[in-house]
Amino acid sequence: QVQLVESGGGSVQAGGSLKLSCEAPGDIFNNCGMGWYRQFRGQARELVSRINSAGVISYTESVKGRFTLSQDKSKNTLYLKMDNLQIGDTALYYCGARGGNCPPSGYWGPGTQVTVSS
Repeated sequence: QVQLVESGGGSVQAGGSLKLSCEAPGDIFNNCGMGWYRQFRGQARELVSRINSAGVISYTESVKGRFTLSQDKSKNTLYLKMDNLQIGDTALYYCGARGGNCPPSGYWGPGTQVTVSS
């Protein structure tokens, strides 16, 4: 079973920072579009940021200028640096591998909780 391993979640005060990491198997990391998604309580999972097979990075509007997606191909690891976190960023964050040469269902990590308090 393919596993994406996430780390870096936690609790922080508003205005603080966290950095999420996601390690994936090499064939997945190199052949799929990699991204971060989040799920607010009671809502559907939504895209936060992703990088496609061409290396183009996109962000959802609400995190532009605050979150930065990056990757280390030598470590098959995807990162999400989150600065100036707001209470509204509180969610379960998932690493996902979708698109490119991934199967339609893609691959997902178990999720890591990010909680922002005032």
